[in-house]
Amino acid sequence: MQSETVLTGGLVADGSGAPARPADVVLRGPRITHVLPTGDGRSAAGTGGGRPADVVDVTGLVVAPGFIDMHSHSDLAVLADPAHEAKVLQGVTLEVVGQDGLGHAPVTDTTEEELRVRLAGWNGTPDLDTSWRTVGEYLDRVDRGAPVNVASLVPHGNVRMAVLGDDDRPPAEAELDRMREMIARGMADGAQGLSTGLTYTPGMYATDDEIVELLRPVHAAGGYYCPHHRNYGSRVVESYQECLDIARRAQVSLHLAHCHVNFPQNRGRAPEVLDAIDEATVRHGLDVTLDSYPYTASATYLAAPLPSWAQAGGAAATLERLRDPATRARILREIEHEGTDGNHGIPMDWSSIVVTGTADPALGWAVGSSVADLAARRGREPGDLYADLLVADELRSGCLLQVGNEDNIRTIMRHSSHTAGSDGILAGDKPHPRGWGTFPRYLGHYVRELGVLTLEECVRHLTSRPARRLGLTDRGLLHAGATADLVVFDPDTVAARATYDEPRRTPVGIEHVLVSGEFTVRGGRRTDRLPGRSVRRNR
Repeated sequence: MQSETVLTGGLVADGSGAPARPADVVLRGPRITHVLPTGDGRSAAGTGGGRPADVVDVTGLVVAPGFIDMHSHSDLAVLADPAHEAKVLQGVTLEVVGQDGLGHAPVTDTTEEELRVRLAGWNGTPDLDTSWRTVGEYLDRVDRGAPVNVASLVPHGNVRMAVLGDDDRPPAEAELDRMREMIARGMADGAQGLSTGLTYTPGMYATDDEIVELLRPVHAAGGYYCPHHRNYGSRVVESYQECLDIARRAQVSLHLAHCHVNFPQNRGRAPEVLDAIDEATVRHGLDVTLDSYPYTASATYLAAPLPSWAQAGGAAATLERLRDPATRARILREIEHEGTDGNHGIPMDWSSIVVTGTADPALGWAVGSSVADLAARRGREPGDLYADLLVADELRSGCLLQVGNEDNIRTIMRHSSHTAGSDGILAGDKPHPRGWGTFPRYLGHYVRELGVLTLEECVRHLTSRPARRLGLTDRGLLHAGATADLVVFDPDTVAARATYDEPRRTPVGIEHVLVSGEFTVRGGRRTDRLPGRSVRRNR
């Protein structure tokens, strides 16, 4: 008989948004067996009639379903780093990878190395056997044991690159068929849906019509569409509307990735985006959710602001253009004065872009400073220093973009479709603190300190609402019969300690975390357990 664990004396916030209530939670193996009123004799004695193997006093703490990170870039980290403290110590029990149209599955023998280089600014280059090729094979690797559960999307850019390379052209009908076949295979392997990265190559070369066609196998499998859309700057409202239109035409559910309304030009415009979502929901019956992280800075790889034409053909072609003086001058003119599609149509403010990490240690002098500051210290023009850094690091550097609006962030997190996604990039010497702080920052800063959300409503955003988007019936709500993915935290002390200067500082106030009934965190410390497995849509 499996032994029991009892979490006794705590307040249960069950993920529904209902008021937290005193209750004891009893687990046996990977399942919750009972949720009993505090003081019920069965809690102390054990529901099976004997003394439970493990009684944990959680008096003064909140017991909630495990947190679900709806937008994660831990594709390699969950395999390369068994501790994975960045997410585990936040109370995360499930991450959704394959985001922004670019990931590490599916790949081909040709595209695997190109993607590892291209995504080094997101995922680093860990010493890891990446011999998988399909989404299913990647998830099989997760099933050997991981620090968290993992779900995956099919990244559109991977599929397009496998069939068309980095060509800026529409697919022929036969190529479109091959792309649909790859996506159908990914969905059959258990993917949750299709992600796009429409400001990244090669995704930015796709038309809306192409995306609608590629969503056919997603519709057939009951999955959802998750776009990083075309423009978070000069056309932000129009670009969100395009996402809504694509989902409506394809008859699929929509999940808007890192739904932020950025840049100074868009201050106060979040209600316009939310109004468009509400209209699509009411008028067309569209099923829409979104995620956001509670920080004003965004993060990506340093080459992202380049115009799409400059990135055509892959990394080698891009580097050749940056080395050519005339082509470089054209690139910088577009970045600095016109606003590229890679920078959302906004002319670059070099003081807003901060280098977070370089693959070449010799370039460490650049980490932690804005391009403007680096240029001033070295007596250089910012654009030329930026281009030289890209060439020297072979496009593998990462960056922060200080372009967010706090009022927009608060407005979006109050919306009824909101979930949390860290968009956590864990690579680099000074990565974005959201990778270590998103979930405790919601609970500490926005719940306890600012009162933007109640505790129970915030827990709902972090648990049951994302679980519903993923089609999970055994996670996200704390009740008898559910999988025992749980987090126990102190509502009076929970807080993010990660900062832009010290981004890897772990949070406080997260006392216990369980995945399938096994403690991955106990007493605030990471255990050695690896109970995480794949979460596949068709299982």
